[in-house]
Amino acid sequence: MKRIPMLTAALTLLLGSALAAPARGGSMVVSYKDDVTTLDPAIGYDWQNWPLEKMVFDGLLDYQVGTTKLEPRLATSMPKVSADGRTYTFTLRPGIKFQNGRELVASDVVYTLTRVLDPKTKSPGQGFYVGISGAQAFIDGKAKTVSGLKAPNKSTFSVTLDAPNAAFLNVMAMNFAFIVPKEEVAKAGADFGHKPVGTGPFRLTSWPSGQQLVFERNPGYFYQNLPYLDRVTVKVGLDPSVAFLSLTRGEVDLLGDGIPPAQFLQVVHDPRYKANVLQRTNVNTSYLSLNSGVGPLKDVRVRQAINMAINKTKVIRIINGRGVEAKTYLPPLMPGYDPAETGYKYDPAGAKALLKAAGFPNGFETTLYTNSTDPNPRIAQSLQQDLAAVGIRASIKSQAQSTVVEAAGTPNIAPLVWSGGMAWTQDYPDPSDFYWPILSCRSAVTGGWNWPFYCNKALDARAEKADQMVKPGQQAARLKEYASIFSALNKQALWVPVFHEVRYMMRSDRLVGGLPELEDPIHNIVYERLSVKK
Repeated sequence: MKRIPMLTAALTLLLGSALAAPARGGSMVVSYKDDVTTLDPAIGYDWQNWPLEKMVFDGLLDYQVGTTKLEPRLATSMPKVSADGRTYTFTLRPGIKFQNGRELVASDVVYTLTRVLDPKTKSPGQGFYVGISGAQAFIDGKAKTVSGLKAPNKSTFSVTLDAPNAAFLNVMAMNFAFIVPKEEVAKAGADFGHKPVGTGPFRLTSWPSGQQLVFERNPGYFYQNLPYLDRVTVKVGLDPSVAFLSLTRGEVDLLGDGIPPAQFLQVVHDPRYKANVLQRTNVNTSYLSLNSGVGPLKDVRVRQAINMAINKTKVIRIINGRGVEAKTYLPPLMPGYDPAETGYKYDPAGAKALLKAAGFPNGFETTLYTNSTDPNPRIAQSLQQDLAAVGIRASIKSQAQSTVVEAAGTPNIAPLVWSGGMAWTQDYPDPSDFYWPILSCRSAVTGGWNWPFYCNKALDARAEKADQMVKPGQQAARLKEYASIFSALNKQALWVPVFHEVRYMMRSDRLVGGLPELEDPIHNIVYERLSVKK
């Protein structure tokens, strides 16, 4: 999730009913076109899963709502850090209970992180935690436990790293580190994602597949009189245009997929809806992923040609201008972004010349995957037309988001993937988050999000060294090094970075919540802080 200059306009939209004091009780309805894949925090890893996982689970750390400032959650305070910067010691709040009634203890934290690291879990978050001492030995089957994870008593948890990591506290606030109870995972098995149990503000009480998810207040929740709502219903399978009509009739309170393209211009220019619309430029990048292990795409010149073939301005027109053209992988509001990076210019003639030099004077055939929620199929058609203009004949596979994610995370299946609704959005405000989970050797694995399946061990080593720059005064040098790393990746043309999204949300008149709660820079939607007018 990210930010930019349009915040001023968005803040103006907040004035009025959005700032009403939250009232306790009531319910809300949010709509999505696609069903949710899972609520297992070790597995679910997209913009739709994460806000819902936060309803059921908590981590030791979290962010102050609407900001990127860390604060304690399940921990009593921020951790004590050893002099060498490698060991973090947390004290757990006393008396916190899982939704099954059992008290949370420090060994649950050890279990949670061990589970994320376990290859059997197939967690896309594994790569974030391999820097924990003993993690790699555990992953490789050379150890039965992770030596760097300790619970000396029921209220104390410590984690030791192989080397200092400037972003590790951010990593500990990620959904992957949301605490799960071992006995419930054992009971539900592979179905834990549909039968989640955590310490969070809401409990999942119903999930008829393809229809809706119903969350109800956790009456034993420990945190600051939250949540305000008694119930949140997440309706799935609703076409965005149908959902919009439902909102105007008072049947839906929040459009999870945003304002549908067909109604966008009508809504933003209608003064009746001014107080219902919020906007923010996200810290994300929507991109076309190029699988470097498949056919002609193995040649960097072919990938560079594809970058030169894409007309980004045309794509942004398709989304009614709701984007800022991307020149490189990092968004402008991410630390480490290099404003001097120019990227690839739109140059079809140059693209044809590169293809000819690579041995493809007549182009080639390939496949382009996209999720089926509008406007993504139309964007895919635009990309298809641009590619056809330089001789690349791409057939489109338009599928449910979960199906696209599975194909993209499987080697040698998906040559081209339009990220669409799965644009990479910051997990935390540090450039390492745009490297390790999506472009490193660690993430070039089945089920991972390194869809280009690119692995450069030299760049990994540089990123590791940069992450160890934790001393005062090293921040600027660290960010400069990350800018250089992304410049090297851009030369490899693993993505076509197309735009950084300007996200619009639309809420009902009765829903109380503004930018901090509905456009949170980390969690996107913070349901525990939403309320409805009585």
